[in-house]
Order: sequence, then C-alpha cells, then structure tokens
Amino acid sequence: MDHEQKRTAAGIREAIAHAPLPHVHRARIRHRNHMAVPWHEVTDCDDMLAIGADLDDKSSIICRAGLLLLAGGTGSWRVRDCMNKIAGVLGVTVSAAVSLTTIECTCIDGHNSFSEVVSLHTTGVNTERIQLMEEFVRDVQKRGDTLTVRAFHDRMDAIEHAPGNYAPWAVGLASAAACAAFVFLLGGGPIEMGCAFVGAGLGNFTRRIMLDRRLTHFVCIGVSVAVACLVYLGCLSLLSLAVKDVAEHEAGYIGAMLFVIPGFPLITSGLDIAKLDFRSGLERLAYACAVIVVATLVAWLVAMMVELHPDDFAAQGLSAPVMFALRFVASFVGVFGFSMMFNSTYRMAATAGVVGAIANTLRLTLVDLVGMPPEAAAFAGAICAGLLASITGTKTKFPRISITVPSIVIMVPGLYMYRAVYYMGVFQTLDAMEWIIRAIMIILFLPMGLGLARALTDPDWRYCS
Repeated sequence: MDHEQKRTAAGIREAIAHAPLPHVHRARIRHRNHMAVPWHEVTDCDDMLAIGADLDDKSSIICRAGLLLLAGGTGSWRVRDCMNKIAGVLGVTVSAAVSLTTIECTCIDGHNSFSEVVSLHTTGVNTERIQLMEEFVRDVQKRGDTLTVRAFHDRMDAIEHAPGNYAPWAVGLASAAACAAFVFLLGGGPIEMGCAFVGAGLGNFTRRIMLDRRLTHFVCIGVSVAVACLVYLGCLSLLSLAVKDVAEHEAGYIGAMLFVIPGFPLITSGLDIAKLDFRSGLERLAYACAVIVVATLVAWLVAMMVELHPDDFAAQGLSAPVMFALRFVASFVGVFGFSMMFNSTYRMAATAGVVGAIANTLRLTLVDLVGMPPEAAAFAGAICAGLLASITGTKTKFPRISITVPSIVIMVPGLYMYRAVYYMGVFQTLDAMEWIIRAIMIILFLPMGLGLARALTDPDWRYCS
C-alpha cells in the first residue's frame, strides 16, 4: 500500500470514529429460563368435549392439573393420584414420573401414546391451591364428561392466577407470632420472645418482598435470615439501655430465623420415600437440606461476627399446670402462624392450629412427665397429628396434608440443626455430631408417625396399587 492509499484509509477510519451514532433505545430483555406454556395455544380443539378430544389435548389437561398441584407443595403420590383420576374420566391411561419441580408424563389411548415434560420455575407451598385442586378433581369426576377442553383450562386458569390470601405485612406478622411461640416452646422468656417477634417479622417480610419480585430462591433465604438475626440483636441492644443483664437472653436469636425451616419438603420427602417414590423423595430431601444449610450458615456467620454462643435458655420458673396451658396456647399460635405462611385460609389455619396444639402439647408432656426420649415423643406426636387430621379432614374436606404438615412443623428441631452447624464451624466435632444425630432422629420419626397414621386411616395409602 503506497503513501496516498494509507492516508486515504486513515482519513476514512477517523471519519468513522467521529461520526455521530444514531440514538438507539436499548431495552433490557429478560429471557425466561423456564418458558411458560401457552396452554390455550397448544390445544387443537378448544370447543370439543374433552373426552372426545385428541390425545395431546387430553395430555395437556392431565399434565397441567398435576403441575398445579405440584406447585402447591404436595407430595408426588397425591400429584399422581390427581392425574390418574382425571385420566380415568378422559378415558386414557397415564404413566407419570414426578420430581420436586418436574413431571414426565406419557398418556396412552388405545394404540396411540403421547409424551411430554412440564416443569416449574421454582418450588413453594400453597395449601389453598391444594384445596382448590382437590375440589377441581372431585368436580371433574362428577361432570368431567360434559366439559370442553377450553372449560378445563379456564378452570385451571382461575386456580393458577388466584391471588394469595395475605399481603406481605400479614405474612410477616404471622411468622413473627409463630417464631415467638416457637421460642417459648424451646424454653425462652418474654425478652427472647419479643426480640424474636420483631426479627422474624421483618425477616419474613423481606423474604416475601424478594420472592414476589422473583429473586433467586436461596438469596432470598440468606438475606432474610441475616435480617432476622441482625434485627434480633438490634432489639437486644436497645433493651440493654433499660434492662440489666440483657445479654443473657442472646440465646433466643436463633428463634428469629425459624420461619425458614422447610417443614413441607422435609415431611413430604419422608412420605414419598415411604411410597417408594425415591426420585421425588430424595429431591425434596436435598432441597430441604440445602435450605437448612444456607440458613444455618448465615446465622452462624452473624453469630461469629458479634461473638454469640448457642447457650441454653434460662429457667422459665413456671408451675406444671401453667406450663401445660401456655404450651397449648403457644403451639396453637405457632401452627396457626405457619399455616398462614403456607397461604391457608383462616378456617384451615385454625383447624391445623387445634390439631397441632394437641399433638405438640402431648409430645412435650411425654418428654417432661413420662421421661420419654424426644425422638419417641416426636413419633407419638406425629401419629396423634395424623389421626386427628384424618378425623377433621372427613368433616371439613380440607386436604389432609394442609392440616398434618403445619401441625408438626413446630416439632422440627430447628435449634438442634443450628447448634450442629455452629459446633461444626468452631471445630467441636463431637458436639456437632451429637446435635446432628439428635436432629436427624427426630426428623426421621416425624414422617414415620404421619405415614403410620395415614396407613391406618386411608385405604388408598395403605396398599401399593
């Protein structure tokens, strides 16, 4: 290239560099990793009766019903039971593999088959949705042969888009009351309960706001736990200005984060494994363990920064009759609050609260008065909750799981889990192993008790078919 060409090329590059760029509005586009299924668009014959529709349309109805029930947090056995009942009405055979967030389904109609996979973008608990879906299935069994494909999806649209029963502030208040009651049942006094009330309320309010904005699940858990623990410590510091020796009440700060205890996946994992559905059971167990690890590690970091220790609570100094009555009330409040966090209606939450109050008071009484090991007492309490839930379920038509799981969530040894992680973090291995084993033993006995009660009272559950 000669000198003249080089000078021309340099001039062109300089002109391009200094040329004004056209204004372009760059909107931020967020692509969904889990794309939503346009259910009304994938059907071929919306206005045809569903029993006479194509196999792929029947499959869309069956899979969507199972997915909605799975989104409510129920176990795989109940999801499969729902799909089987709808498939029976539509005249097809369905084979489904259910996990924590995914359903793999194959529908068979004569000599034809159709397979599809549907999944959720996250997991959660919504007991009202479970109730609505059970009512939907009962209605389909009565008059499903008169419903069109569009009618099926319209009904499920209404269930899917039903708003939650409680605003974030109400959920925060429910968790505040539940955790304060939890602290009392662990042995805490008014100071620990008051600080836990404020910490848990603000912590769960923060989590709800973040979840409503669809932020990453485990980030929501970690941030909310940190907020709860720090607010507890802030309240304790303020009280120290007016109350002497308030530092002795620092042991209750762990109660402020107990709203993140994954009671539903912990219990349903055991129930799934009891029905030999290891895929769903192990996935739920892994998810529950991940939540516990994240929450306890964040609480441990906070404790290390401010030099807190998981000491025992001071003696409450209450007589046996007073303790019995207060435990009953605290158990009711705790279960009622957890039920509201699961989006139960007031009536459903009150029913679960009564069942939980009876079962948990029985458990604590067996430990204190009879000297029964806590693990055996947890087993007895879970059996009691399962039997009472069976009785109330036949009278109220509430889903059994919406009564049993909240009523025994308050029995989950969250304090044991935290102490295990704390001692592991300070390399006290023997203490860590002791608390881990004690926590695991209680956690194992809870679904065992529910499973036994279910086998005694539910013929469908009792058999393998």
